[in-house]
Amino acid sequence: MKTRISGKVRTPTPEQAQGPFYPPEKPADQDADLTLIRGKPRRAQGQVIYVRGRLLDTAEQPIPGAKIEIWHANAFGRYITPRDTNPAPLDPNFQGYGVRTTDAEGKYWFKTVKPGAYRVSESWTRPPHIHFIVKKGENRLITQMYFEGEPLNEKDLLFKDTENKELLLTRLQQPTKDDEPDALVAGWDIVLANG
Repeated sequence: MKTRISGKVRTPTPEQAQGPFYPPEKPADQDADLTLIRGKPRRAQGQVIYVRGRLLDTAEQPIPGAKIEIWHANAFGRYITPRDTNPAPLDPNFQGYGVRTTDAEGKYWFKTVKPGAYRVSESWTRPPHIHFIVKKGENRLITQMYFEGEPLNEKDLLFKDTENKELLLTRLQQPTKDDEPDALVAGWDIVLANG
């Protein structure tokens, strides 16, 4: 649904399923860096990515002070929750869950690793994706971010039939001078429906 508020109108980010792997118990280390766990000497395995963007309303105004949670599978395609019985390896150095609050300009960022694909059934393999829950007051959005160019995207039962699915895609780009040199950057703005 589009809402017109004096001028430009942005389409809200589509909702997606929360899925079965939202962590029932949050890790002790809850921050925006999922590649390092406090007290552990090693970094998570996989391609480091920075996920950053802005949280906006449909009139393109920033939404400060919103809580953003993310969770996703590790680089091998396995979640940290015991409910994930996938035989892929666990990564003891991967936090699996992160949380932060948007700043005064609606900006957010996370440092993580690119998630792996994983098999749901013989006929369905989920593409790499990151789950998001965005909360601001009574307004709440559950969605998923996908990576442009992944061959599994168009076969995915959740992604392929989503209206405005192009709004769920990010393109991995080269790092800025402030990022790790071997990292990639996923820029992704989230538009929260006015409510």
